[in-house]
Amino acid sequence: MDSPEYAFDVFRTHFGMAGLGDRGEKVFVGLELGPGDSLFSAFIAKAFGSSKTYLVDVHAFARRDLGSYQKMARFLRSRGLPIRSFDDLRTMQEVLETCSAEYLTQGIESLRTIPTHSVSFAWSHSVLQLIRNEEFLATLKELKRIQRPNGVGTHRIDLRDCMGGSLNNLRFRTRTWESDFWAKSGFYTNRIRYSKMIELFQKAGFEVKVLDVRRWAQLPVPRHKLAIPFRCLSDEELLISGFDVSLH
Repeated sequence: MDSPEYAFDVFRTHFGMAGLGDRGEKVFVGLELGPGDSLFSAFIAKAFGSSKTYLVDVHAFARRDLGSYQKMARFLRSRGLPIRSFDDLRTMQEVLETCSAEYLTQGIESLRTIPTHSVSFAWSHSVLQLIRNEEFLATLKELKRIQRPNGVGTHRIDLRDCMGGSLNNLRFRTRTWESDFWAKSGFYTNRIRYSKMIELFQKAGFEVKVLDVRRWAQLPVPRHKLAIPFRCLSDEELLISGFDVSLH
């Protein structure tokens, strides 16, 4: 997310999936879950009409050099979008305030500080699969709590492992995989498969609309090499490598 073009394309993808342009909404309150190594979404959301944007992550991963953000502002202006120059600002906090944005870095605890029914558009891009199993449903419930009754959330979920885009994460026993060591290794995914994740969205109170499903042509890991809890899953389930949803 440290490339202006890439960050812009990601936001525009979710804005389109949410149908905000079709709904004629000129002003919205946004929330990005997992902005990662940049806060570009604050600029883009502002240019698209946000009155407030929350950027929520589990740590302060985002770069702080102002040059990157000034470059982002120039990129948006080159595309005719209304965003002011940030060349006169001296701190990242000044930039965030100018964008009407808050950067919150305590994960689910940060979500709990956001007012109920205050967010009209929430999105995440390849993030939900990284939330630890033990916090996944609670995180969804917080997203549901803060989303307005007529709001929408869009999420792109990647079910591939972080080791090579395969299913190697399903080869480990649960006790090993859910240990703090693996959770902090940089390779962790929660291993919640497609059908179960849909079920958890619904359990959190969302109405779910599946927008796209991506599949492998064949299993990337032989079934007999998977840990026992995953061997019994159908081919149809295991072949799903990712999907997009909107949550209402």
